[in-house]
Amino acid sequence: MTYSPKSYTVPEATKKLERYCAYQERCHLEVVNKLRTMRMIPEAVDHITAHLIQHDFLNEERFSRSYARGKFNVKNWGKGRIVAELLRRNISKYNIKLALEEIPEKDYLQKLDLIAKKRLSQIKERNIQKKKKKLADYLLYRGWEKHLIYQKISDLIN
Repeated sequence: MTYSPKSYTVPEATKKLERYCAYQERCHLEVVNKLRTMRMIPEAVDHITAHLIQHDFLNEERFSRSYARGKFNVKNWGKGRIVAELLRRNISKYNIKLALEEIPEKDYLQKLDLIAKKRLSQIKERNIQKKKKKLADYLLYRGWEKHLIYQKISDLIN
């Protein structure tokens, strides 16, 4: 017996995507990809996407603000990584700018201090240059700005 993927009518797919978007904030790209995996035709994808926007299930500004807050607070990402990931999801520069406003500068610098000190305590390297490099690499990977990283390293390691 051959397997054929389930096909959806437009109303069925719309209800499914309403639940998908209600569960957590989604960006347009995630919704379109989900509809494509459901094997919906392009006209249906456009129709359902328009419906979701119209009924406020899908809101790119709300998504980008929520995404930035979450990645900063939970994953300890810096602004560079957050911007890169939002760009990867085709979020507009305007919405990225709004998203970054969700991160207060004071909290941003406190978080950098906290994670830099925590990571430094975990690095067992004796060579000071290698220790600095390991800390810098760790923070760069998480998207923290170079000038902030080097300032923090010079404050923490003499």
